[in-house]
Amino acid sequence: MKIKLSNLEKSGRFGTGILILVLILGIAIPCISQQSVARQWNEVLLEAIRNDFARPTVHARNLFHISAAMYDAWAVYDETAETFFLGKTVGSYTYSFQGIEAPLNVEAAQTEAISFAAYRLLKHRFEISPGAEESLLRFDSLMIAMGNDMSITSTSYEDGSPAALGNYIAEQIIEFGYQDGSNEWFFYANLFYESQNDVMIPTLPGSQEMNDPNRWQPLAFDLFIDQAGFEIPGGSPDFLSPEWGFVIPFALSQYDLDVRERDGEEYWIYHDPGDPCYIQSDGSGNSSDYQWGNELVAIWSSHLDPSDGVMIDISPASIGNIAIQDYPTTLEGLREFYNLHEGGDPSRGHEINPITQLPYPSQVVPRGDYARVLAEFWADGPDSETPPGHWYTILNYVNDHELFEKRFKGQGEILGDLEWDVKAYFTLGGALHDAAITAWSIKGWYDYPRPISSIRYMADQGQSSDSELPNYAANGIPLHDGLVELVLEEDPLFGDNDENIGKIKLMAWKGPEFISDPAGDAAGVDWILAENWWPYQRPTFVNPPFAGYISGHSTFSRAAAEVITLLTGDEFFPRRSW
Repeated sequence: MKIKLSNLEKSGRFGTGILILVLILGIAIPCISQQSVARQWNEVLLEAIRNDFARPTVHARNLFHISAAMYDAWAVYDETAETFFLGKTVGSYTYSFQGIEAPLNVEAAQTEAISFAAYRLLKHRFEISPGAEESLLRFDSLMIAMGNDMSITSTSYEDGSPAALGNYIAEQIIEFGYQDGSNEWFFYANLFYESQNDVMIPTLPGSQEMNDPNRWQPLAFDLFIDQAGFEIPGGSPDFLSPEWGFVIPFALSQYDLDVRERDGEEYWIYHDPGDPCYIQSDGSGNSSDYQWGNELVAIWSSHLDPSDGVMIDISPASIGNIAIQDYPTTLEGLREFYNLHEGGDPSRGHEINPITQLPYPSQVVPRGDYARVLAEFWADGPDSETPPGHWYTILNYVNDHELFEKRFKGQGEILGDLEWDVKAYFTLGGALHDAAITAWSIKGWYDYPRPISSIRYMADQGQSSDSELPNYAANGIPLHDGLVELVLEEDPLFGDNDENIGKIKLMAWKGPEFISDPAGDAAGVDWILAENWWPYQRPTFVNPPFAGYISGHSTFSRAAAEVITLLTGDEFFPRRSW
């Protein structure tokens, strides 16, 4: 890419050195193309997230705040748009603004203000990221490529400088972020949450004296590598963001909020869904819903074998389009909704493609491959932009689609790329930010265990199906022929000294110890001791470090899908004129 010398001179005396270093390190310089300035800054933000710790709450906040900064830098120059932060009070923070004179070239002013606002805020948010060296150079390279003078640090926008206004927008959002309830000052550390269970070492059998089977259990590792591929020191990662309900939201209100107290501390909960299913640890009461839900996870792990011969159609002809009346509203309905043994739900699929008016072609694949790819994608491994970032990549894909017309809600005139992008990013970011606050406020309060703890706990108790059979316990795991059984005499799992006779065994994924080469090996499915059950994850990760109730992935995904549907005016986005 060619860069004019005059532009390099504008970038300040360090500009040329930065550019040379970028080229030596092989870091791609964002391309100045037909994409809007907002899109280009969104792309470097997503890349910075891919090179940071995997923190979906923190990055939902980053995506929103940076999108809001770009939106305000655009809106302040628009004749009809209304800013979000500038001149407003958000939470208890008043973002003062005295106004500016209209520039001669509005688009140029918007472009410059957006760049400085995004640049300053990105540098602040990612300056201590594990990938900071690469990310900061990428931010600098984009500023150089755009011809911006990074030496301008003034926030005195009153003289009409778009650069100073961008700096001011970033400065104020940074200050807002220090008091927004995220505890950014102390690197988002937990204020008071403490786990009620001792740590589990996943490589050892059982739940290891789990104190409370209805509460989250931390895991301990010789080496813990987070979802982004970074080693986390300490061996046992803390619960991520259990107090995130304190964070100032975008559109959530006090009418969505419940305040609860535990151990003398408040928890703020948005859209409280009520209690999950509990197990009675003393064997009294009805624990069947807890048992069924966790056993479903164990049984479905038997679907992870690509050589079992089971083929499924994963095309839109067979997946999705579940009728509203088919969604369960009771726990009994939930059992009917999911197929315990075969997997799947009552998806109707779609008879025709609404664009082509033709049937969707079948896409028949091994169920085991499909299930593993789903798990690997949503596990957000290295180079992932985390679940909130996924939906920005989906939005960008929609924006680039040749059939898509950028009409707000699918109606009216086609918007310019910059106007569409700042509005779309801001709207999506607000929804995902509130989705993170809602989901993690629920996770923190209910503090619910993940399946590796629950399944192993039930297996430690025994089987709950038949009091006449060995190893019976009312709060154990139910038996299912061919899927969940007792280890009997002469079973291959009986042990060298018959120590495993009477224990629970599962037909399930065999676990990471059966994978020598991750690039080519498939551990497969076979009978394993339930006390050794493992989710389809790496041995250096196993579980995200936060509670299992409710699903963050589902909350992010439904919120984002609804936003993109509303933005485009059609659930079958991208929309084309008919």
